Amino acid sequence: MIARRSLLARAALLGACSGLGAALPMTSLAAELEEIPLWPGHPPGKGGPSGNEKVGDAGAGLGAVSNISAPRMRIYRPARPNGAAVVVCGGGGYFRIQLWKESTPAARWLQDHGFTVFELIYRLPGDGWEVGAPFADAQRAMKIVRTRAGEFGVRADRIGIMGFSAGGHLAGFTALEPHQAFYQGSDRYEKADARPDFAVLLFPVVSLRKQFADTRTRKQIIGANPSAAAQELWSLDSHARQDAPPTIIFAAADDTTAPPGHGISLFQALNSKGAPAELHIFAEGGHGWGLGTADQPLSQWPTLFAKWFEARFKR
Repeated sequence: MIARRSLLARAALLGACSGLGAALPMTSLAAELEEIPLWPGHPPGKGGPSGNEKVGDAGAGLGAVSNISAPRMRIYRPARPNGAAVVVCGGGGYFRIQLWKESTPAARWLQDHGFTVFELIYRLPGDGWEVGAPFADAQRAMKIVRTRAGEFGVRADRIGIMGFSAGGHLAGFTALEPHQAFYQGSDRYEKADARPDFAVLLFPVVSLRKQFADTRTRKQIIGANPSAAAQELWSLDSHARQDAPPTIIFAAADDTTAPPGHGISLFQALNSKGAPAELHIFAEGGHGWGLGTADQPLSQWPTLFAKWFEARFKR
């Protein structure tokens, strides 16, 4: 069943968010979006929050959602579909999800360029869910989209995943370990493959090793004093393999939250295995830049992605 949820009350948040107005017209945000719940009834896994879902209204958390008990996807249907779909995962260190700064602007851009987009609102360890919950949600999202590809007007072999920061870690893990068992299920969606056909990672958190110990992603996933084995297990480059989906990575050289070493290590690991990978590092931009602004060279990343996609998936 498709639920519907109005975004009218939340649209006003965007006006205060610098740099997003041009990318996301207020009239577009005011429209209702279809939502698909990921799970029938209570989601699998232990833990979870109490109380209502929260949306940040100030500072770094402006427009970010947390306290999530009902994981779901928001659908952005293009006027002229190109037959491809993207599941988009905002970042936020696994304790919130940056919608208005990251996943929503990207979803609108993709929608305007023919992609059918599924913005993922996934469960967070920071809300008290067990650590596997977001990974179960991402796998489930991929399976639902692939199972219902015909209904959505997309090809079952043109379904990718995109992620920002911690969402990049989530997207990357889903691409590299799509068959790891984070939950048990038996409905019709579980017959589908969770492997994305391509992955787009923006300023991703890749390594959870000691040299990158300051990320909130690391703390939420493996804790303050993790074992060496846990650091390796949850670092994306540990899972590079030849049959990995085509992957494109974007980073900024002056990013102090997820330094470009993250993207470089994944690119090198994929390249060494013979997997198709591409890396773009911009000189400036810091962290959390979403679409960027018109005066920033990094604002070219959506066009670079589109050209990369066209080259990889020619009709």
